[in-house]
Formats: sequence, structure tokens, C-alpha cells
Amino acid sequence: MTLPLQQPQRIAIVHEWFTSMRGGEKCVEALCEVFPNAELFALLHVKGSVSSTIERMPIHTSFVQRLPLAQRYYRYYLPLFPAAVQRFELRGFDLIVSSHHCVAKGVRAPRNTLHVCYCHSPMRYIWNLYDEYFAKDRAGVVTRTVMRLIVDYLRQWDVQAAARPHHFVANSQNVQHRIRDIYNRPSDVIYPPVDTSLFHLSRKNDGYYLIVSALVPYKRVDLAVEACNRAGERLIVVGGGPDLRRLQKLAGRTVEFVGWQPDEALADFYANCRAVLFPGEEDFGIVPLEAMASGKPVVAFARGGALETVLESPSLRTGILFPEQTVDSLIAAIRHLDTLDFDPETLRTYTMSFDKEVYKRRMKEYLQEKWDQFAFRTR
Repeated sequence: MTLPLQQPQRIAIVHEWFTSMRGGEKCVEALCEVFPNAELFALLHVKGSVSSTIERMPIHTSFVQRLPLAQRYYRYYLPLFPAAVQRFELRGFDLIVSSHHCVAKGVRAPRNTLHVCYCHSPMRYIWNLYDEYFAKDRAGVVTRTVMRLIVDYLRQWDVQAAARPHHFVANSQNVQHRIRDIYNRPSDVIYPPVDTSLFHLSRKNDGYYLIVSALVPYKRVDLAVEACNRAGERLIVVGGGPDLRRLQKLAGRTVEFVGWQPDEALADFYANCRAVLFPGEEDFGIVPLEAMASGKPVVAFARGGALETVLESPSLRTGILFPEQTVDSLIAAIRHLDTLDFDPETLRTYTMSFDKEVYKRRMKEYLQEKWDQFAFRTR
């Protein structure tokens, strides 16, 4: 079944940037499979940094692509992002789907074009995580000064731009509440995709804990590093990012950084670990479900999206939630894990309701419904 759009069927998928394959890019990848004739728009595209499914699509970039050193230091151009996204030429498209965590929802849709925003989060670094990103020990004096000068402008623009999409889809109940509180907009929840086929059920345990994460401050990888230092537990960190050097300085002999890994290698890291640590407060968090798809439990901070996937009920336990974002609380949870048994098959079965094909079907049906309503009103 395809959307009943006028011919030619033109769909635009707007994303902030294509520089790696994280959760947002996996959502875009799934949408590309649903709409293989769509065109992509992004502020920046580092060629070869995302999956072949995305790379084969037409990708239109903004003037940010041509700025000095942008492919590595694009985050420093944040004050220019609103202007860049608003300059995308979208005339002639019937449907725009924005994949938003920064400015993507701010595109200007033509009058007869439906705009649906799939929201991973309102802009974290100007709202709930401002202090995490721009505290004295997190950012230099120049960065902190610039942000103090522009944060009010960015917040004002962000709220105004939130009026542009016709509909919001939140990636979790957690984000749904944030959309309501910050933007005063209702939203529907469709959980992001987990490609369970990439991960295999495993009962093997090589004795190490695993982190799979971008190395940025709000992920709180430092908490896991310090906990494993103190407890003498082996920790493997898969991922990369601007926080790498700081974390390496914190790490003791039991902590190993292996960088980003291809899918096959990542699946093996999951399969052979003891459990996955998830110490940050996330909008949703695909990593816990990837762990469970491999038959592994999760030790997660009891805030944010983890509350929707890491369960501790008598009928179903998928991991352990630790109540305080401290080293002591995380160590206590790790010790508690040793006293519990988890059935790998139960964990994997639980993830099937979050599978990529479920996301694709739900998004397709949702967009079909909203298009039918929109087309009826605009006839």
C-alpha cells in the first residue's frame, strides 16, 4: 500500500545531519525503505558515514556543508542552523517528514504540503541538558560565552518553529511529555526501530560489561567508567565522540575503548557481554533493546526512556534500574545483577514489539491516515 499522493509522488525526509549511524539515522533508514523514492535534506552529509540505504538516496545539503572544517566541527555552527534549515527549497513536495532533535522541524513547508515531525527530542542543549553541555568542566570559556549570548534567541526560535509541523510524533512517552511542556503541542507515540535481525540470541558471558554510546556529556559514560574502575570490573566502550579524551583520562586498566564498530562486530560485543550499562537519561534509548535482542539484561538509570523498556515487574524483568545517577548507586545495581537470573529467550521475545518492521508499518499507517485527512481538507 502506498500513500495516495498526486503524481509524481514527492516525499521529502528532513534530518539534521548525516555523520554516523545512531538512533535518528536508523529511523531515517527505515523511512527510506518505506519510501524508496523520497529525497533527503540535511544540513550536512559526510559521505560514507551512514548506511548504503541512506547513501543511495538523493541528499540535498545546506550552506553548512561548505563552511570551513564543517564536516568535523559542524556543532560549532549551531547559531546558523535555523537559517540553514529554513532555506531548504521544498516547493513541489506533497509530504515532508522531519526527523528532529535540533532544527529539522523548522523547515518551511509550502501551503499545500503536509508536514509531520518525528521528534527524537526538543533541542536538548538549550532546554533540559543545557548545564550538562555547557558547565565549566564541559565547555571552554568561548563556547560558554557564545551560548549565553544566543540561548534565548535559540529557545525563542525553537518554540516558534514548533508551530510549523501539522503533527508531531514522539519517539517515547518521555519525549511526548517534553513536547507538551516545551512546545505546548500534542503528539502521538511511535517507538523507534530496532533491527532485531542484526542481533543473535546468546547465552555466552565473557565477563565484561558493555557501553554502546556516543561519547558526549549527557550520556554519562563517565559514571560507568568510574564505577568499573572502583569495582574492578571489566568494561568495553563502543562508540566515539568529543568526550573521548576526557573519558580515557578517567579510565583505569579494566576499561577499554574500541570506537564505533560495524554491525557484525557490534552484535558479537553484545552477544559476549555480561550485561549492558545505560547510565544516562535518554529520550528513549535503542541500545537497551539491542542488548535484550541479544539475550542480555540492562543496568539503567531510572529516568527517561529507560523506564519504558527496562522492566522490573514480577511477570517480566529485563534489567535493573538504579535510582541515583551516582557511582555508588550504579555499583550497587551491578552487584545486585549477580544475584538474579535472566532468561535470554524471554528478553529477545520482548524486543519483537519494537522491531524495525513494526516501526515501518506504524509510520506508514500513521502517515496514510494524516495524509487522507489533510488531502480531504485541502480539496
